[in-house]
Amino acid sequence: MILELAEPRVRAGVWDHSNFRTDPVDRLRRTGLAAMVTVYGSRSIAEDMIAGVRRIHEQIEGRTETGERYHANEPELLDWVQATASFGFLQAYCAYVHPLGQAARDSFYAEGVPAAELYGAIGAPRCEAAVEAQLEAMRPRLERSHVLLEFLRIMRQAPILPAPLRPLQSVLVRAAIAILPSWFHHRVGLGGSAPERPFVRLLGRAAGKLRLDNSPPVQACIRLGLAPDHLWKAEATSFSMRSSSPA
Repeated sequence: MILELAEPRVRAGVWDHSNFRTDPVDRLRRTGLAAMVTVYGSRSIAEDMIAGVRRIHEQIEGRTETGERYHANEPELLDWVQATASFGFLQAYCAYVHPLGQAARDSFYAEGVPAAELYGAIGAPRCEAAVEAQLEAMRPRLERSHVLLEFLRIMRQAPILPAPLRPLQSVLVRAAIAILPSWFHHRVGLGGSAPERPFVRLLGRAAGKLRLDNSPPVQACIRLGLAPDHLWKAEATSFSMRSSSPA
C-alpha cells in the first residue's frame, strides 16, 4: 500500500472512507480475505464478492486536500491499485523467497488480468514492462504526505502479529520499503536500506514452505481434485528448474 498511498486520490479514498486508522487489523483481514477469495475461491464465490466490493466502491467519492475530485471506481485509480499491489507481491517474493525469471514475472501479471478486470481495472498491466511504464507515468503525481508516514507507523505498532513477534513488524516494514524503486524513496522521503534482508529472506523462505490444511491454497487444491500439497510440489519443481538452468 505504500505506493498506492503516495497517489493523492487513492490516499484520500482509503484514508477518508475506511476504518484503517481506527481498526487496522480488521481492515487488513478483510483485504487479505478478498485477496484469498480472488485467487483461490471458486469463480462464483469470487465474482459475488468482487461485485460486492464494486458496490461499496460506487459510494466512495470526494475531494483530495487540494480539491481534486475522485471516485473509487475510476478505472485509472483501480489500474494503479492493481499495478502497485501486484508489483509489491512480486517484488517481495523475488527478494525474500525465490527469484523469478522474466517469463515467470510477465506471466504473473498476465494471469492477474481477468480478476483485475472484474474489479474494474480495465487497464491492468499484462507484463512487467507495462508495470514499469505505469509507475513512470504516475511518478509526477506521487508525493510525500503525513498519511503515508502515519500508515507506516500503524503498520509498525498495530497488534497484527502475536505480542512476542510484534518487533518483527518494524523489520518487515523496512523490508517492504527496501524493495520499492530508488526514485520513489527520494520522492516521498523514505529510507531505502534493509540491513535485515538476509533475515527477512530466511523468514520468507520458511513461510513459503509452511502448509496449513485449512489454508485457502490447500482447500483450493482439494476442491479441484488435486493433492493438498500440489502447489508446494509445483513450486519446488519450478524453483529446482530455475536453479539448475544456465545464468
